[in-house]
Amino acid sequence: MNLIEVLNQLSPSPGWLLAIIGLIALVESLALIGLLVPGVLLITATASLAGHQQLELPWVIAVAFVGAVAGDGVSYLLGYTQHERTTRLWPLSRHPEWLARAARFFKRYGMLSVLLGRFVGPVRPVIPLIAGMLKMPPRHFLFANVLSAALWAPAYILPGYLLGRGWQQVLDLPQEARNALILLAIIVIVLAVAFSWLRHEVTRPGRLYRLAANLSRRHPVMRRLWLSQRGTGEGEVPLASWLLLILSLGGWSGWTLMVPNGGPLPLDAQVHSLFAALATPWLVILGEWLARSGDMWGISALMMPWLGWLAWHRKFAAFTLLASALAGTALLNTLTKLAIGRPRPSTPEHLADSFSYPSAHTSTMVVVAGLGALFIARELPHRHRHLAYWGAIVAVVPMALSRLLIGVHWLSDLIGGALLGLVVCALAQLAWQARPRASIAPCPAGRLALLSALLVAMRVTLLPAV
Repeated sequence: MNLIEVLNQLSPSPGWLLAIIGLIALVESLALIGLLVPGVLLITATASLAGHQQLELPWVIAVAFVGAVAGDGVSYLLGYTQHERTTRLWPLSRHPEWLARAARFFKRYGMLSVLLGRFVGPVRPVIPLIAGMLKMPPRHFLFANVLSAALWAPAYILPGYLLGRGWQQVLDLPQEARNALILLAIIVIVLAVAFSWLRHEVTRPGRLYRLAANLSRRHPVMRRLWLSQRGTGEGEVPLASWLLLILSLGGWSGWTLMVPNGGPLPLDAQVHSLFAALATPWLVILGEWLARSGDMWGISALMMPWLGWLAWHRKFAAFTLLASALAGTALLNTLTKLAIGRPRPSTPEHLADSFSYPSAHTSTMVVVAGLGALFIARELPHRHRHLAYWGAIVAVVPMALSRLLIGVHWLSDLIGGALLGLVVCALAQLAWQARPRASIAPCPAGRLALLSALLVAMRVTLLPAV
């Protein structure tokens, strides 16, 4: 009996599998119980089975969404009605620090804590409980609960689902292609972990930052140079931004020289074949929606509420930074496409006059998410700032992968687009950190995010692709 037959025998029926996914999403969001359940592992495993059985993706995401909303809702009601009695229940009675940590998180970020808390491991099942205990208005909680579940469900379901859909196609690939994909996955994971570690080490609490500060004191010229860079409101030298600029600019320059004008790299062709095998009607539709939301009209719809709010409240420095970064990204993409002149793997009618390298959708999303993370991170303590940047990565990856899914870019186009976006992000961050800046808070982030979502939805449904 081969592995496929064993999986088919062990897998539950489609109806039961959907019920199990919804139950896991509910339980891992429940206060008390959710603290003890390895929710990420279970969701990934069951989503992988759903992909292997080729269940319709919208149904899988829908049951996870409903379960997540219900789980947080039950936790909120438990805190709202039982209040202090919940603190005497196990395991909270044995670990009061969990409640204290979640309470500090909630008091600091308010409604935003419900949105962010779903993605923060230790406080994930406790934040809704705290929101109920502190009598957060039900309509505010419901809005944050639904919005966070709408982001959480696809983010946690898609990796496992695509793994289940694609593992057999991966096994059918030639050995060289499988080795290349394994190597690519390892490189991506190592780079992500290295980025997170290095970003922390070159900020003020990090050892590399302290080492550089100590070395700069030993020479008058270095000391003056160091002190001249302490332009942020926190008096911190932007080593992380300088390092990001050096690495991303060097990487983009080298990668662009390596990319051929005519055809794909060997790995490009292999990844293109893999995603062609993974494509299902629903995934292609999702990819087309993302394509429309990431084009010129989609980004305009996304950013209009935020830029309008900044202009209305006379926060012109932030407005100019965002507008200049987006315009600069568009200009660099256009010039690079014309200079390289690389044809696309497939060219829809609306892209007939457009070239492939680099991916403008990827670079633009990197800039939007990266600068959004910059503003959010400034409001967070140092130990939590990595959450903003990991959130940016989570926002960029689906947009980038959708370009492979609908077959309009090579993998190397995405890499070039990401590196170009990081160059613009680094330049924008250095410009912002060059002098002390006032916080843009208080900002009605929830209402602006909802308005952006509505405008993007209108663009996706009412306007053709451009």
